Amino acid sequence: MSPAPQMSSYRGPSAGLFQNKYLTSPSGFHKFASVTTSRAQRIVDKILAASTTAEYTSIARDLDRLSDLLCRVIDACDFVRSTHPDSAMQTAADSAFAEMFEYMNVLNTTTGLNTQLRAALARPEIVGAWSAEELHVARLLELDFLKSAIHLPAEERRRFVALSSEVSELGTRFVGRMAPEKEALSFDAEQLRGMDSGVVRRLTNWKRVLLPVNSLDAIQALRTVDDESTRMKIFTAGRTASTGQVNLLELLLRRRAELAKLSGYQSYSEMTTYDKMAKNPESISQFLQALSTDNSPGVSAELSTLLSLQQGSSDIVEPWNRDYLASLLPHPTPTSRISPFFSLGTVIQGLSSLFNRIYGIRFIPQATLPGEVWEPSVRRLDVYDESEGHIAVLYLDLFTRPGKTPNPAHFTLRCSRLISASELAELNTTPVAPGFSSAEEQANDGMATAYNSHNSQLYQLPTIVITCDFTPTSPFVPQPTLLSLNDVRTLFHEMGHAMHSIVGRTSFQNVSGTRCATDLAELPSLLTEHLATAPAALALYASHWKTGQPLPADLLAQHVAAEQQFAALETQRQIKLAQVDQAYHSAAAGAPDYDSTAVFHEIMNRGPGMKEPPTTRWQGLFGHLVGYGALYYAYLFDKAIAGRVWREVFGGGRDALSREAGEKVKSELLAWGGGRDGWACVAGVLGDERLKGGGVEAMAEVGRWGVRSK
Repeated sequence: MSPAPQMSSYRGPSAGLFQNKYLTSPSGFHKFASVTTSRAQRIVDKILAASTTAEYTSIARDLDRLSDLLCRVIDACDFVRSTHPDSAMQTAADSAFAEMFEYMNVLNTTTGLNTQLRAALARPEIVGAWSAEELHVARLLELDFLKSAIHLPAEERRRFVALSSEVSELGTRFVGRMAPEKEALSFDAEQLRGMDSGVVRRLTNWKRVLLPVNSLDAIQALRTVDDESTRMKIFTAGRTASTGQVNLLELLLRRRAELAKLSGYQSYSEMTTYDKMAKNPESISQFLQALSTDNSPGVSAELSTLLSLQQGSSDIVEPWNRDYLASLLPHPTPTSRISPFFSLGTVIQGLSSLFNRIYGIRFIPQATLPGEVWEPSVRRLDVYDESEGHIAVLYLDLFTRPGKTPNPAHFTLRCSRLISASELAELNTTPVAPGFSSAEEQANDGMATAYNSHNSQLYQLPTIVITCDFTPTSPFVPQPTLLSLNDVRTLFHEMGHAMHSIVGRTSFQNVSGTRCATDLAELPSLLTEHLATAPAALALYASHWKTGQPLPADLLAQHVAAEQQFAALETQRQIKLAQVDQAYHSAAAGAPDYDSTAVFHEIMNRGPGMKEPPTTRWQGLFGHLVGYGALYYAYLFDKAIAGRVWREVFGGGRDALSREAGEKVKSELLAWGGGRDGWACVAGVLGDERLKGGGVEAMAEVGRWGVRSK
């Protein structure tokens, strides 16, 4: 795969972004939002007017359809405004996003929707008529209404809305202002002895070296500068936010605590986790403690390795010395040695072969129509199941470009959902809208649909985008785009998310694919990462782009060993940050005199691992507190489960290409999306009924598994 444009086989008018027939130009976003809002309002009116048994029986599906309509606009606009290279399209998408978000806020205050759902749930004959999936969705929708405080008295509900808005605004400000208190440090050149002399000269001005604190140059200095006091200054400055930033964080924590109390919870963590696999803060604490105990021997061994390199009598490895001491160890072979075995096109083909072997799913390249993609290098892959045919559309936007976020990501532009016969009949009562050839096409805005081979009903097909930040090969260099081992893992990780969206083709949008509990969402992606370096899987794609020679096992082993050299220390750091996150979202954080710096230092200096310098305020740079507040444990949790599944189901790589193993993951985990309790999914994959109910002991058991792959 190269960055050369994928030329369309067709010429003519724009088919619309993602083949959405409204999105042929910037003005189409307003039309898309307007049409969708009108369709949504008709559903709202139908739900509010429901009075018969038949009408109440359809409420769960009607609410799911309403949610789908809102998400169609919000998800597509959110992607376009952050990724599309055309500023006019970005602006139009942003405006449509705001328009739909405002309408959603109106619905969040429409108490009648909650009243009607609760009325349906209270009638045994209606609940009895629902499928298990339908009842699960109805319960999730009931929880969503509770989270939006729609049940509170009017005055308290207004306070809830105001607090929610303030929390969102504070979070945006916190992330936008994240930076060390000092932008740069000034040194004599002698203080930076050991650092690359060319870099030092570049940073020198008027005989002083001005080192930016938050930079690659600072990272290099920590690895190479001989003077320990200089390294200490650089390390400490890089971990110290301003007092203003810390005050902003503490205000955010107080507002979250107030929001939780208003909603009837003791803490924000309790409010956030009660509908997750963890269920409560106590379970999270038990998981993290058990994981720390399992990880402790590795921490001791790695600290001993660093101590053996340290000169002097100290028996403590200071954190500013870690990278410097690590640089004294034998270096792995450079990335340039392994990258020729990972050409991008071959890796994509290998992923298709791998998924075909274990899941019976393959990728078929598809030429795009005019206007379908937002950048010439974007590729479309149609996803086919060996027994069900066309099941999804996958777009790959893998190359860096100006203005594009460097963070790899998986976007679901359209979820799976059953398009009911009644929905099609409703569309057929009026002439098909201009631009559409049929009611079936209009039902999904022109985007991909297919009839399910098992029940002969029409479904929206999942439409997914994977974005990465790979550097393309110059058009003047006669070789394909080559990836590092880390790039390969990144691609496998995002493909794991994509497979969850693809295989989790449920009848209801609310539980489709990755719309599951936050502490289950990373499991498929982390499990897929394990496949990236399994010898059997490597045989499918890791070959030299020029000679065809397979990747030498010893070359791979050197790189993997280098990556894992201080894995236990990094795991311990993540455990402590998860504990900080929980402490910050406890009831105590609501106190007006709460000292986040004291709490941070107490936790980071507790137990095994490296200690935190006493003057730092790193919590002001902890951006995940905004998007993953009270949920930072989830990545470690899923990593532990993924390692267990890898060992128990895939034999630690021995059965990496096993269809039996793949089918177990597919049927017990991926196919459910969010339509099944996460513990039931994990218990099913592992064949361990003890886990099925979850709880404190189950969380501790996962912690005892550790995060090992072997």
